[in-house]
Amino acid sequence: MKYKTSISRVYSLLAVALLTSMFTACSPDESDAELAPAPTAEMVAFSATPNTDNPNIITFNNETPGAFKAIWDFGNGSTAEGQTAEGAFAVEGDYTVKLTVFTSGGYTSNTKTIHIDNTNFSMLDREDYNFLTGGASNATGKTWVIEKDEAGHMGVGPIGAATPEWWSAAPNDKAGEGLYDDEMVFNLNGFAYTYKNNGNTFVNGANAAGLGGTKQGDDFTLSYTPPTDMTWSIVEENGKKYLSLSKQGFVGYYTGVSRYEILKLTENELYLKGADAANAANGWWLRLVPKGYSRPVVEKPYKSTDIYDTFDTDGNVVWKRDNLTLNESYDNPAPIPVNQSAKVAMYIKQEGQAFEFANMYTEFAHKLDLRERHVIKLKVFIPSYNDFTTAAGEDWANKNLLKQVSVKLQDASSAQPWTNQVEVKQQVNELDKWVELTFDFGAADVVNRKDLDRIVIQIGGEGNFIPGIFFLDDIELVK
Repeated sequence: MKYKTSISRVYSLLAVALLTSMFTACSPDESDAELAPAPTAEMVAFSATPNTDNPNIITFNNETPGAFKAIWDFGNGSTAEGQTAEGAFAVEGDYTVKLTVFTSGGYTSNTKTIHIDNTNFSMLDREDYNFLTGGASNATGKTWVIEKDEAGHMGVGPIGAATPEWWSAAPNDKAGEGLYDDEMVFNLNGFAYTYKNNGNTFVNGANAAGLGGTKQGDDFTLSYTPPTDMTWSIVEENGKKYLSLSKQGFVGYYTGVSRYEILKLTENELYLKGADAANAANGWWLRLVPKGYSRPVVEKPYKSTDIYDTFDTDGNVVWKRDNLTLNESYDNPAPIPVNQSAKVAMYIKQEGQAFEFANMYTEFAHKLDLRERHVIKLKVFIPSYNDFTTAAGEDWANKNLLKQVSVKLQDASSAQPWTNQVEVKQQVNELDKWVELTFDFGAADVVNRKDLDRIVIQIGGEGNFIPGIFFLDDIELVK
């Protein structure tokens, strides 16, 4: 008992001491007295010293008293951070350099105009500039268009992802929208950017207000006149290159941003990833080619290979998603025969018309030779808690969520791969347990085809707006 009392007294004394020190050290008067005065723009000072070997390269030095952080905007599309920074100005003219400083009292900015006497053409002779614009000898600039005839010319996925995991456009997927006739012209002369949209633009519905439209859920074509005298710049940050456009300019499809990560830039391809102003989680991919360019047709080899995925370990396929949420490493909801695997795939079809064609698919670098192996097996678990009675969907479809798994073989190069696809459907009558299904593509008119290079798996049917959760495992091509 004495032990407990002594410990309690120690805690009490510590508490009193702590409270006393808090009130002693943090009184309002003393706290306010310690704050430094807020900085003013007049306090911001910096020097600009031209490089002795190249006067178009300027070294900037922050001379603001008490500044512990300095952020630079060079007025040419590039930025930097640090007490000392270097800016490159290839083209003659005036540039407004902005310095923002942070002190213990807050932050503020000031600007200074830097004049560049002459254009340094050697600084413009860069591979990325030449690829984008056609180089200094191309007086009219280089015209780029969306590569509408190729799969993947648009896509959406997590902003931090390397590929558009959620949706990837099929060839000519957005025909009829104000996108495929748009032309994006980049000129090295004056770093000019011209957006020719023929009077209308395809916009992300959630960001439409940025162009004077009405915010809405679906993407749509908006009547819009682009600004003139836009410019472009390429900057490098943390090992990545970014394409930025002035005057809220954008490339083809509007998502509310004017800055794009350059994923690939060659003579015949410009592959970009932009953000989504209305949803920070989304990234949007766009692939462009020079106007008039046609990608060379590369014939895929025709062969038979192993196809498998157990989800416990990596398979030899990469699954993509169409309007689907897919978790490829989910704890098995029922680790009992016929499937005792630790991990499975969770397939989530969300509610609404936007998800009426939810599916997962994989594409191959070869055409599928099905003459010897033409049977696809997989295991599925369909929970009874899904709603199989509510009806909502397209008039041409069964409006109920179906206890069904469909496997389709398609030609990924086709503009409408569903028109000549091969499909096998299997009904599942046993719920809340693992069931193994077999999909046989051994019909003579299928095994002799040499154009199939995509496998699509769809659960719950298509054309209905009902959500559903399903589980998949042990997908394999067998004899």
